[in-house]
Amino acid sequence: MDLNLGKCCGSRSSKKESWRSVLLLAYQSLGVVYGDLSISPLYVFKSTFAEDIQHSETNEEIYGVMSFVFWTLTLVPLLKYVFIVLRADDNGEGGTFALYSLICRHVKVSLLPNRQVSDEALSTYKLEHPPEKKHDSCVKRYLEKHKWLHTALLLLVLLGTCMVIGDGLLTPAISVFSAVSGLELNMSKEHHQYAVIPITCFILVCLFSLQHFGTHRVGFVFAPIVLTWLLCISGIGLYNIIQWNPQIYKALSPTYMFMFLRKTRVSGWMSLGGILLCITGAEAMFADLGHFNYAAIQIAFTFLVYPALILAYMGQAAYLSRHHHSAHAIGFYVSVPKCLHWPVLAVAILASVVGSQAIISGTFSIINQSQSLGCFPRVKVIHTSDKMHGQIYIPEINWMLMILCIAVTIGFRDVKHLGNASGLAVMAVMLVTTCLTSLVIVLCWHKPPILALAFLLFFGSIELLYFSASLTKFREGAWLPILLSLFFMIIMFVWHYTTIKKYEFDLQNKVSLEWLLALGPSLGITRVPGIGLVFTDLTSGIPANFSRFVTNLPAFHRVLVFVCVKSVPVPFVPPAERYLVGRVGPVDHRSYRCIVRYGYRDVHQDVDSFETELVSKLADFIRYDWHKRTQQEDDAARSVQSNESSSESRLAVIGTVAYEIEDNLQPESVSIGFSTVESMEDVIEMAEAAPTIRRVRFAVPDDSYEDEGSSASAEAEAELRSELRDLLAAQEAGTAFILGHSHVKAKQGSSVMKRLAVNFGYNFLRRNCRGPDVALKVPPVSLLEVGMVYVV
Repeated sequence: MDLNLGKCCGSRSSKKESWRSVLLLAYQSLGVVYGDLSISPLYVFKSTFAEDIQHSETNEEIYGVMSFVFWTLTLVPLLKYVFIVLRADDNGEGGTFALYSLICRHVKVSLLPNRQVSDEALSTYKLEHPPEKKHDSCVKRYLEKHKWLHTALLLLVLLGTCMVIGDGLLTPAISVFSAVSGLELNMSKEHHQYAVIPITCFILVCLFSLQHFGTHRVGFVFAPIVLTWLLCISGIGLYNIIQWNPQIYKALSPTYMFMFLRKTRVSGWMSLGGILLCITGAEAMFADLGHFNYAAIQIAFTFLVYPALILAYMGQAAYLSRHHHSAHAIGFYVSVPKCLHWPVLAVAILASVVGSQAIISGTFSIINQSQSLGCFPRVKVIHTSDKMHGQIYIPEINWMLMILCIAVTIGFRDVKHLGNASGLAVMAVMLVTTCLTSLVIVLCWHKPPILALAFLLFFGSIELLYFSASLTKFREGAWLPILLSLFFMIIMFVWHYTTIKKYEFDLQNKVSLEWLLALGPSLGITRVPGIGLVFTDLTSGIPANFSRFVTNLPAFHRVLVFVCVKSVPVPFVPPAERYLVGRVGPVDHRSYRCIVRYGYRDVHQDVDSFETELVSKLADFIRYDWHKRTQQEDDAARSVQSNESSSESRLAVIGTVAYEIEDNLQPESVSIGFSTVESMEDVIEMAEAAPTIRRVRFAVPDDSYEDEGSSASAEAEAELRSELRDLLAAQEAGTAFILGHSHVKAKQGSSVMKRLAVNFGYNFLRRNCRGPDVALKVPPVSLLEVGMVYVV
């Protein structure tokens, strides 16, 4: 009885702790996720009534706009994102690339090079809904059959990415400008126009200048600011409803939308470009899913953000329905009581900074993901927090965004043009998300295609309506995101296309293993002390840049490691599964292959010293390989194993150290100790030629070296000691990083577009962006570059 009572109390306390943590995450999500969405009341009504429609005595316009705002907030953020799209996560991660990687794992549409069957053994690669034959839909077969659809899907993802980058420079401009424009009620028009722009630019410069400190330094104040802002606008809204028009709730009826369009016709349709700004920032709920969880974001929006926004818009509508001849233009601040004007202005500026910070961080994140998947030139990525996942800073992108953001603010100078530009970028991203989610529904969730089609038609038609209204504003600001997205798409596609062509060139020109094994003193080749790390994109074979290196300098290191740093279509790779290690040639050749796998949200260089970590994994592999060979029961099996070790067909996942070298390990005396059986983990062997995976669990008794009659032969033990001694001696002698310094040119007879893209576009980006040595953090004194000309 007491035991049952204890279990019951324990389960209740765990549930309380679980709910407490969810509510805490929901509170924290206010500052990171909802900053942009919560400040939209500053400029929605002002942008809507800027030019196309006028506020009349009948109130049909204000009621119609209010009805559109209510149903847009209800259908898009609440229904589409909170209840559908947020479920399409990739191991808890969200965003455009999360949807793309999810699709690539279920359907063979990925354009990433150096894919391996062993990647499918990753724990984060798991399919939540394993495909069955009955679920092998016609959509999947059609996508896999037509190669041009693979490129079209990638272009769709790149379009969404470019629009997010465009939103990253437009949102800070419109948010801060709208907040500062509240000064117009307290100064003359002449002074106002000379004060707002300088103040806005000063705030933007401060905002971007503080990015290198990281969000975590001031992030603890973000949630209270947004919470204060939401309570402020909802309270003012409730006051305006009671004070001016308690009947404003009637405007929530969809009838007023049709009445609005019937009266205003084309002008009303064009004004939808201002109404859509009410859902600016809704995409952040999905993009920032990895920082929180589904329940926290759902609770925060459904029970706090959504009601606060509805009350704020209803309050503005109630005020405007009784004030048809306001001395100032329609806007947020005219509905704020005079006694609260200055406090509200201060909170609004702080909230706009928080909202801008969220979209800037999101821009850094999506560029980092693009770079990881080979779709963006290499840039310097700085991780600003060791504790918070995904907090990064990219200096080049930060200063570029700041310059463009200030230029846009000075160039447009009003909310109307900024709103037109921002609205087009927002709707384009949402359309991309709708298209990708419809594919996830049928390909990953294995739902009937009719459901995916219904989702696409319902939400796609709503978003197309708003998108078409934004396009009509092309000459009034909407041209900017189109121009920016076109510029970034050309850069990203040229970089990705040439990267794929370079990989194909390497694949066609790789050298056989026999060529490497034939190198020796008879050919004038010497082995020098040290470790040579040859970086390549190939996962098998000998890269052409190494053969060129040996041809020009007839010597290579005593320990040779071919390193491939690759990305896989998962958000992150567990550290225990990151390193894939195998031999290249026989044991006495001392050549290895190491494949280092990262996800698109992983921190590349998450160890203090890549060299030290790599050597540690090599030592673990050597011990594992030695133990595997000593487990052979007869000479015939040992012969088979010897043949296996001379090839490179099998690789082992080296994770948590299963065997340890003692701290007093010296080159002259190599002593080996083993951890207990309980601390050992599975080692996975993968045959690249077939999709079979063999899990091998091995156990070694603690007294394996104390017993002279142990199963480990003296010859194998000496061989292990010798190989570990050579590895340690090579590490002490020094490590050289051998990288290819490439120049790419198009083949003769290529089209003009290809020659422009490869000869000029790619080479210009390569010369003016970070090199692979900077991305890998290679010490300059240890760098050896091998010149290579790629003809693609």
